[in-house]
Amino acid sequence: MFGYGNEWWALLVVPVFLWIPLGPLTMAGLGVWSALRPGRWWPRLWSVLLPVTVSAVLVSLPLDSWSRPGHTRDVVHYALVYIGALTVLPWLLGHGITRLTRTLRARRDRVAAVPAEAPDRA
Repeated sequence: MFGYGNEWWALLVVPVFLWIPLGPLTMAGLGVWSALRPGRWWPRLWSVLLPVTVSAVLVSLPLDSWSRPGHTRDVVHYALVYIGALTVLPWLLGHGITRLTRTLRARRDRVAAVPAEAPDRA
């Protein structure tokens, strides 16, 4: 790839480009999944860290690109867009909306279960 036989890290480009259209949907689904399943925090953490780690390898390799002017700016933009907007924000939205919906439904069901008091007749 790219004219060199030893650039194995270039294989990470395909998943990163596929993550742009499919990542937010996947992360929102993982956020909903983690909100619906009570339990340990470790699987929830991995559902966010795994896609971020794969793309971070692509941003950090090749190591000689760090001496290029503007690379730090590129890493900051990557963190804002790829990590923030495409990965973490959809996860937080899916998780938060699911938790809010479950809370509101539980509250509504609790209110519906309590019988209304009959008015006093004098």
